[in-house]
Amino acid sequence: MDLHWLKPLLGRPSPFTTVYIDATRTGANADAEAADRWRAVRRSLERDGASAAVLDQIADVVSVPTGVRGPHGRVVVADADGVVVDRVLSEPPAQSHAVLGPAPALLPAVKAADETVTYLLVEVDRNGADLTWAAGGTVRTEGGQETETVDGGHDDVHKTREGGLGRRGQTRAEDSWGRNAEVVAAVLDRRVAERRPDLVLVTGDIRAVGLVRDAVAAPTREILVEVPGGGRGDGVNVSAFEAHVSETLAAYRVRRCEAVLSRFREAQGRGDGSVTALDDVIEVLRRGQVEELVLHVDALTSGLAERTLWVGPEPLQVATSVDDLASIGVTSGVEEMDANVALIRAALGQDAGVTFAEDGTVDLVDGIGAVLRWSDESTPSEAVPSQSADQARLRNVV
Repeated sequence: MDLHWLKPLLGRPSPFTTVYIDATRTGANADAEAADRWRAVRRSLERDGASAAVLDQIADVVSVPTGVRGPHGRVVVADADGVVVDRVLSEPPAQSHAVLGPAPALLPAVKAADETVTYLLVEVDRNGADLTWAAGGTVRTEGGQETETVDGGHDDVHKTREGGLGRRGQTRAEDSWGRNAEVVAAVLDRRVAERRPDLVLVTGDIRAVGLVRDAVAAPTREILVEVPGGGRGDGVNVSAFEAHVSETLAAYRVRRCEAVLSRFREAQGRGDGSVTALDDVIEVLRRGQVEELVLHVDALTSGLAERTLWVGPEPLQVATSVDDLASIGVTSGVEEMDANVALIRAALGQDAGVTFAEDGTVDLVDGIGAVLRWSDESTPSEAVPSQSADQARLRNVV
């Protein structure tokens, strides 16, 4: 999972205020209930000594509805100067809460974001398309989801009767369909390049869908999925179409996770290209070798959550002790930090992603592993834990 949305937090001045809030607004009293949730969170932060100016900024942010329908959450992170991150979460937290500390509390947001798929919904007909960006991460405006209409510009789209001059009309109509599809495809290619959605979901007129699919460039085609049941006009069975979309997104999440875990298992079997166990993961994080950090799904409550690590001013300066940090030349600006926070910070510092693994999907010592970008002779190497003679390590496999 890509964590680029958290990168702006690196190098920012502490303290950090991290707010997880239920952003759902349904029913007649929705606004009042949302305000009550924020007031409760604000009181707890005031008791902890949070800056009034920062809290006022956060209040201004959370008072604006996300434009997302149904239950969802929101994470807002502020540094000493003000709000830096504001992101929609696909699920609301069990209880709205906040944390004030020297580093942002990011693992809950990362775990929630692991369920998020950012996609562009494209509803096409033979004249053009309506484009809708899903509320799968960035906060929307009060007006709702972000939409765009693409007009192909060629309006001779109706076939006439067969025979005689009708054949010319038929040809003109088919030519207009193709040209309109090319206009839509060109816009899609630009939007994919600009905003890099996970998926492009295309629905609507069957012929128009096929023409758009054939006209887009390779990067768009690779993430394009046709979803039946939607369209630009009236008569769409909304609940049935949303069910198709939900199935498509669920299947993508499974594929995305399995692609990473499959690479981890294969590398682990070779004894090269992946590591597991906290000490070894820290070593490769410090060296900038990690492409994807793999955490057990219960990382928030497992033994890893009870550990602390020592960190320096830079994200990759992480160790299990002050002496270990000193051994790599870090002696100033050292502080103790929750292991989960330090590990996510180090992953961000090298543009690594994070994937969560369910029980039984991979062998993780200490509940943590990593897929590597590169390795050399000095990289920690181990066989699959079930083949190891290290019984102490085996007892920690999850």
